[in-house]
Amino acid sequence: MRPFLSLITLALLTACATQAPVSHWRYTIPEQPESASGYTEKPGWAITRQAVAAANPLATDAGHQILRAGGSALDAAIAVQLVLGLVEPQSSGIGGGAFLLHFDGQRVQAFDGRETAPAGAHSDQFLNTDGKPLPFDDAVLSGQSVGVPGAVRMLEAAHRQHGALPWAQLFAPAITLAEQGFKVSPRLHTLLQADPHLRKDTLAARFFYTPQGQAWPVGHVLRNPEYAHVLRRIAAEGSRALHEGPVAQAIVARTAQAPRPGSLNLQDLRDYQPRERKALCFDHVARARAYRLCGFPPPSSGHIAIGQILGLLSHTTAQGPELVDGLPSPDWLHRYTEASRLAFADRAQYVADPDFVSAPGGDWRSLLAPDYLQQRSQLIGGQAMKVAPAGQPAASPSAFAPMPTQPEYGTSHISVVDAQGRAVAMTTTIEAAFGSRRMVTTDPARPGGFLLNNELTDFSLAPADAQGRPVANRVEPGKRPRSSMSPTLVFDQATGQLVLTAGSPGGAIIIHFTGKVLVGTLHWGLNVQQAVNLPNFANLGGPVLLESQRWPGSTVQALQARGHEVRQSDMTSGLQAIERTPTGWFGAADPRREGVVRGD
Repeated sequence: MRPFLSLITLALLTACATQAPVSHWRYTIPEQPESASGYTEKPGWAITRQAVAAANPLATDAGHQILRAGGSALDAAIAVQLVLGLVEPQSSGIGGGAFLLHFDGQRVQAFDGRETAPAGAHSDQFLNTDGKPLPFDDAVLSGQSVGVPGAVRMLEAAHRQHGALPWAQLFAPAITLAEQGFKVSPRLHTLLQADPHLRKDTLAARFFYTPQGQAWPVGHVLRNPEYAHVLRRIAAEGSRALHEGPVAQAIVARTAQAPRPGSLNLQDLRDYQPRERKALCFDHVARARAYRLCGFPPPSSGHIAIGQILGLLSHTTAQGPELVDGLPSPDWLHRYTEASRLAFADRAQYVADPDFVSAPGGDWRSLLAPDYLQQRSQLIGGQAMKVAPAGQPAASPSAFAPMPTQPEYGTSHISVVDAQGRAVAMTTTIEAAFGSRRMVTTDPARPGGFLLNNELTDFSLAPADAQGRPVANRVEPGKRPRSSMSPTLVFDQATGQLVLTAGSPGGAIIIHFTGKVLVGTLHWGLNVQQAVNLPNFANLGGPVLLESQRWPGSTVQALQARGHEVRQSDMTSGLQAIERTPTGWFGAADPRREGVVRGD
């Protein structure tokens, strides 16, 4: 089926914004898969020239069509994001934010589209009248949880530098699918049916559910004309259409509604600016080969934590093979867990928005210094340490209190490589599933819209400890909440050649999902799909977390014998990764979600 949308017309709408040539490509809606949800084995995809890996087949296909039309890796990522906001609204969208790593063949750039706290935000806004933190769900389902969206304005800034096709042309797949409809996927149906809060929002209930309050069934064709309307405005006017005018007014109106109205206003939206930060890179040796691992600096904690874990492990001694019967051994899991405890202790103590909080010793790389990690590794013994203390990198004591543990959710990840050698790793989010459960529309008579984030609950709900010491990651006006998103690009240190682009959703466990793929590929010699398929494991400073029904009882017993508390649960990673091979590229999509890889 051919779309009714004329891409040439769309491109002309933004001719003043870009000098890129207009392509004669026309977006075609692909056949939509109807596979069951759950764990679906995926073989990995061998590709020669260019590839897109994303969490939904429609989104992957949109990026693939953009590449074939002459678009850059960045162009493809934008098209993917816009479709994900339609077909995977629980995870990301134009009402949220993103971290984007871009490689142009020579240098790595870090584009920060993280949401910010409104100017009227204050550090105790998530406290009850008794001075104690709100229950987490109460904080999420409030107008006060909504941060100023940043994804669209960040993507626009990146497109000015690295776009090959006109900005408007990248909106064609999402607009076409929104107008003509897409089939509700098993995962979207399952999450809609299970969510206890989304039905409370009148607009969302009318759009996502039947009149009887049931989630639309798998295969139901869902149209979102309001989303198409908003995208048409952004395609024609740029990010200003989201940050000013009727759409901005609708965003402000939704955040101002009960319960717990937020302070976000039109000036907050107008003033939002993305940041271009210096990518955080460190060297790492695996199997006698030196790599350069590049990721996102604060306000993300992800790459620092991954670097600390890998560095700490390099200073420990294995007691036998690290893989046994294709699974990480209990000894390796013990050492990994202890390294994670130490990394998460530093994360809680130090990491926050660098525009508000200084790095230890003035440099975030102090947390990755080999001498510091060697010293910290001495705390790893044969038994679980239970509680890990924060260290003092650069011999610099902290005046902050450690942030208490609280939930983190959400996100989606996109990996792209193009035929010109450019690459993207972008992790994108509205935080919890379906964000703050507040749907935005500029016209209530027009069905659909988009969801707002609850990103401010990534700040510490408690601004200080019992002694009155402030938490580094507390709410402050204009501040960006700490994140765990870990988009990662790996390079051969000797040649500078790109080796891997990877990342995952999963809240704080993103760190471990991404770390698993790095260890699996770089240290254990697995292909990237095999590494993605490995059973998940994590530690956030407390119990060892293992993916349910994926580990033998002997592993659990061995960890318990070392003093670990072990909990097993669903750990639904959504890894998307592409690695270089002698003949081109090999892409991987997580069997726990609906993603696929497409390429040429």
